[in-house]
Amino acid sequence: MRRILVVDDEAGVREFVAEALEADGYQAVAVASGEAALQELSQHTYALLFTDLKMPGMGGLELLARAKELLPELEVIVLTAQGSVDVAVEAMRLGAFDFIQKPVSGPQELRLLAERALERRSLLDIKENIVREAGEPALSYGDPKMAAVVEALRKVAKTQATVLLVGESGTGKEVAARALHRWSARAGGPFVAINCAALSENLLESELFGHEKGAFTGAVTAKRGRIELAAGGTFFLDEVGELKQDLQAKLLRVLQEKTFERVGGSRSTAADVRWVAATNRDLGKMVAEGDFRDDLYHRLAVFPIRLPPLRERRGDISQLARALCEQLGPDIGKPGLHIDALAEQRLLAAAWPGNVRELRNTLERAAILAEGKVIRAEHIVLDPLASGADPLAGTLDEIERRAIERALSEVDGNRKRAAERLGIGLRTLYEKLKAYGLG
Repeated sequence: MRRILVVDDEAGVREFVAEALEADGYQAVAVASGEAALQELSQHTYALLFTDLKMPGMGGLELLARAKELLPELEVIVLTAQGSVDVAVEAMRLGAFDFIQKPVSGPQELRLLAERALERRSLLDIKENIVREAGEPALSYGDPKMAAVVEALRKVAKTQATVLLVGESGTGKEVAARALHRWSARAGGPFVAINCAALSENLLESELFGHEKGAFTGAVTAKRGRIELAAGGTFFLDEVGELKQDLQAKLLRVLQEKTFERVGGSRSTAADVRWVAATNRDLGKMVAEGDFRDDLYHRLAVFPIRLPPLRERRGDISQLARALCEQLGPDIGKPGLHIDALAEQRLLAAAWPGNVRELRNTLERAAILAEGKVIRAEHIVLDPLASGADPLAGTLDEIERRAIERALSEVDGNRKRAAERLGIGLRTLYEKLKAYGLG
């Protein structure tokens, strides 16, 4: 529940505003002065501040300035008497979201204004300060589908809870894990990752736990494992569903006891890490089939978060493509690389079964094909190894028709699942089927 602070020296006004907001499900705290408001802001977290302009002692403008210094992300709405509109406009110039004249027309006006301010805050939370590591694009660029994901990551980041990131391959699970680390109290420590599918079982065990000298053939020196290297930070287990049964048991023991031993050793070492795991597999189904330990699954899935596929968050595609071009351009000797409008439309129309990873690969191919620094529609080639004509050749309507046909084929004609895959409503799909003669 989002907290709202209401400041007004008139008891009737502040109680009316607080009650109206609470009736809409917000948690409202009302205080009578700017000084009391600053004390509240220094001790508790608030998303929105309603403040009167003229109050004894600290006035609304001073409170606005000091509140913004304390909490730059705080949204502020100014309550002003008639005749003080010029001052209210000045408050907006100083960073207030909006102002409302007293007497307020009714509770609905307050609720709508609060809803708009908090909606803006949510979008800014997504767009701003999304972690970028090693030049990687942001987790999201404001698509509403990602709002819940970002909010969940921010909330759980403040705890030590183990997080399980679930999603298709290429949806950005490692980017999400890095964001969680950056937002956590362990941000000053290391972020260490390991891909459980990339190494053999024996090598993976050594990489995880380290080994002592002589533990096996080739172990000529002792080696610290990655869990040890991640002490004080975050340890990211990517593709955890690929772990073999023996390693599942050993990992479970580490999670339970918070200690481990190096391979060939007997000395216990504390596992001082925050655990984040990721998978593109259905671990629940694997548990039912006996391929994944039930007890390990419940240890890992303390706080599961689903990363939606790119087709479900198309609002991110355009800006994500631009960010990828900015990153790819210098790497291939084309700084300033960008896409034209028609190329962007083709990207928006594509199904992206390979998600962000496929988008990146597609843009890299296009950048290589482009003669200069502009990626045009003809340079966008999906599934380049497929036989036949370019699946994105033709008009936008033809591209859309083929995308619908492909989605229906991939889900055996199930229209509800096809609509979900395309990122459109079922009713919209039926309308397009009728328009294209596919019904």
